Amino acid sequence: MTRNGRRRVVVTGVGVVAPNGIGLEAFRTALKEGRSGISWQEGLKSMNFACQIGGVPPLAEEEILRVLPYSFYNKLSESMVYTALAAVECARSSGETIDPKNGFLDSPVDWRTGAVIGCGMGGGMDVVLEEVSPTLAVAKDAVPGRGALPLGCHAVQRIMGSAVSVTVGRLLALGAQVTTNSSACTTGTEAIFEGYKHILLGFADSMYVGGAEGSHVGIWGGFDAMRDVLCSNYNEMPEAGSRPMSATACGFVPGSGAGMLRLEALERALERGAPILCELDFAFCNSGGQRDGGSMTFPNPEGVARCIRQVLQEATVAPEQISLINGHLTSTMADPVEVEKWVESLGIPLDRFPWIQSTKSLVGHGLGAAGAIEAVAVVDQIANGYIHPSINCEDVHPAIEKVADSIPHAVVEEDLEAVIKASFGFGDVNGCLLFKRFGGDGRAR
Repeated sequence: MTRNGRRRVVVTGVGVVAPNGIGLEAFRTALKEGRSGISWQEGLKSMNFACQIGGVPPLAEEEILRVLPYSFYNKLSESMVYTALAAVECARSSGETIDPKNGFLDSPVDWRTGAVIGCGMGGGMDVVLEEVSPTLAVAKDAVPGRGALPLGCHAVQRIMGSAVSVTVGRLLALGAQVTTNSSACTTGTEAIFEGYKHILLGFADSMYVGGAEGSHVGIWGGFDAMRDVLCSNYNEMPEAGSRPMSATACGFVPGSGAGMLRLEALERALERGAPILCELDFAFCNSGGQRDGGSMTFPNPEGVARCIRQVLQEATVAPEQISLINGHLTSTMADPVEVEKWVESLGIPLDRFPWIQSTKSLVGHGLGAAGAIEAVAVVDQIANGYIHPSINCEDVHPAIEKVADSIPHAVVEEDLEAVIKASFGFGDVNGCLLFKRFGGDGRAR
């Protein structure tokens, strides 16, 4: 089934492990309530971080073991655990029967389904710093010829770059391409773009896509060392720290977790009677070339605008039919630039500007997981007819004041027809997605 000569791609399942909710139901409740998952982190204080708050999923081992067998779980890094839980939920919500605790390795290979699961800072940073580095330090004084480093036989599979995607491939017996991408803060959004292309080109009928990130100090430490990049003014008030679009924003709050979507060709989804949550109308990624104001840490504004415009040009809905923008909006000085590009790119009167929100206000910046967790939020809002609030931005930044009426400060119960979501990452890389209600043609706010 095609539209404009392209295969139609729908979302049939989602899974999420977020700082403010483990699993979709808990995540949805927190989103609607505007409940933050950001908390004070003792470990950051002990390491003398300027920023001592972060978003870490409140995941207990007993919760993990209700889903995964210990023999599987004990071979995983933190980001792999998040990925595995999100994958199981995503598969189940898409109508698949999967029970990792009962002979999951006996399931047949699905040769027409693959995965692109990204990770921004490497899936095994916790393993490298907690296990490999201390072992190397001890080994310096070891006697030559006495044997290999005592790392254990599972070290490689926990620290290789593709650790998160092969975890999903093993759990779900995926036979199409299974791979990992990494594009800084755009990683999760880019993974969705890559999976979308696989289906459009006919290389697969179904793709699990998303991103994951751990919370180890080794992941967050480099950002803290950059000064003024992370929030350090709200250590005593963690839930107030992530302040996208606010005049008092002082840097992003690091986060972690995993988000996952199952994309399917429409004909495959209908054939197996899968639940259709929404349609992925178009997706695109580009780069600003680190020129004309773009750098390793700041986007070229023209690259941002071109990425958004490309999606708008290819979409089956007009800009005035978009109900909601789920922005990158990190709580940094880039927020006003981003909002300005949304205004310019949509090119519609401000009194008809769509709602605009930042999921990061509730979960922090999940780095490689950010775009994926936010995409789960978008899909759920379309499927269930609500708009979650952006918190901590009652004092809207002066440069954003012109769209202040479009920022929801409490949940809005409203049917959404089309939602555009974007991510902009270090290295001047951009990604943009447009989701729409399945069967809808878009409707203005």
